[in-house]
Amino acid sequence: MKIPFLDLKATNSIYQKQFVEVFSQKIESGWYVLGEDVILFEKKFAAYCGVKHCIGVANGLDALILILKAYNFPPHAEILVPANTYIATILAITNVGLRPVLVEPLLDTYLINPKAIEQHITPNTKAILLTHLYGKCCDIQPIRAIADKHGLKIFEDAAQAHGASYLNKKAGSLSDAAGFSFYPSKNLGALGDGGAITTNNDEIAAKIRGLRNYGSSQKYIFDQQGINSRLDEIQAAFLNLKLEKLDEENAYRRYLAKLYLSNIKHSAIVLPPHQTIEDDAWHLFVVRCAQRDQLKAYLAEKGVGTDIHYPVAPHQQKAFEHWNTLHLPITEQIHQEVLSLPLNTALSVQEIEYIIDVINQF
Repeated sequence: MKIPFLDLKATNSIYQKQFVEVFSQKIESGWYVLGEDVILFEKKFAAYCGVKHCIGVANGLDALILILKAYNFPPHAEILVPANTYIATILAITNVGLRPVLVEPLLDTYLINPKAIEQHITPNTKAILLTHLYGKCCDIQPIRAIADKHGLKIFEDAAQAHGASYLNKKAGSLSDAAGFSFYPSKNLGALGDGGAITTNNDEIAAKIRGLRNYGSSQKYIFDQQGINSRLDEIQAAFLNLKLEKLDEENAYRRYLAKLYLSNIKHSAIVLPPHQTIEDDAWHLFVVRCAQRDQLKAYLAEKGVGTDIHYPVAPHQQKAFEHWNTLHLPITEQIHQEVLSLPLNTALSVQEIEYIIDVINQF
């Protein structure tokens, strides 16, 4: 049996007829940027997340950049960020001239360790940028208490958390502002790049709407120095279709995750945290194994595609050479041991059962 890690053609096949229809409609409309479908998506996604505002942008990185630009922190201000995250979270900070400060995660959840945050706070610290990694929300309550104590803003990198919840509140509504990605592989994925920002702050929302459009809130009038980062009409139209099925698709991901969790029985495999299984979006199903590379090769021989999220920690990347001497043992262990198994809406129960059998024989 051959099971790819992810087949986007297969996951999008149920939408193909509708995609063709809305694509034709958008061509005929003659309006391709910041039109009615973007407005509709922003309204629908804001309601879905339980916030007042959604602003569509070009991608997830831009979403985080625009949040940080809108808050206008002093140059070189410090932003606390998990050491175990995708590099975009950190690039957003450096691209606006701010200083990322890496905070170790918890080994059992892969998420930022709330107890490690306070020791990194200095007079220059202005915000905490969290990552809801793999579809699981960070533990916001203790983080909020710390932020309130020190007068810090909290932002969410929710690029992997569409539909995830924390104490009955959706990702995207848990902080001062949140950035989403609609990269094709996401739980809510477009057919190209796309992103959005969610917030309840009227002033920040208005500012970001201008910033995404060169700094203009009125045609040819520029009150800010912005960038060109707009969710296009075609991607918004696709996302409007897919948003209707997001909860249904997340429920199927959760069902498959439960099959893995109940049936993988191998002493060398550490299963992902599942205390909040009903709240998590299960963007990825990530196991840990001390023999990760051997496990990956073994699964490939058996026809099972896997991926590593992520093989090299941010502080060990050449792009951040000044961090290469840092020793962050928990982050490093995670990056050395994690392996993502197939988990998407195109998979059948039979394929999941095959993967489970193969893993149990490792």
